[in-house]
Formats: sequence, C-alpha cells, structure tokens
Amino acid sequence: MGLFKKSPEEKSAIAEMKAADAALHANQRREEKAGIRHETPEYERLNKIANEKAKEVSFWRGGTKR
Repeated sequence: MGLFKKSPEEKSAIAEMKAADAALHANQRREEKAGIRHETPEYERLNKIANEKAKEVSFWRGGTKR
C-alpha cells in the first residue's frame, strides 16, 4: 500500500468515528433546542463513545491516535 492509502480497517475506524461524532452533535442540537445547557447522562455516554472511536483513528485522519 502507498503512504497515503487507507487500509480497510482504517476506513472502517474512520466511518465509526464519524458516525459517533454525528450522533453526539445530533444529541447536542436536540438538547440545545430543548433548552438543556448542562451535560446530561446521554451526552456523557455519546461523548465517551466518540472519544473511544477517535483513539482508534490516526491524528492525520482526524482522530487522536499518534
């Protein structure tokens, strides 16, 4: 594989990270619309999942893995 090509595992991890981020942001929009301004258990659960998925993705691909 080339230097800049993604493996199937990387593609899968990136897709999972993006899906987790999308769920977190959708929840944020719902909570803001409802007037909720504090961290709810649902926010904390989704944030934890998004952070775990970001750990699996390289920094260069948008995650936090170095």
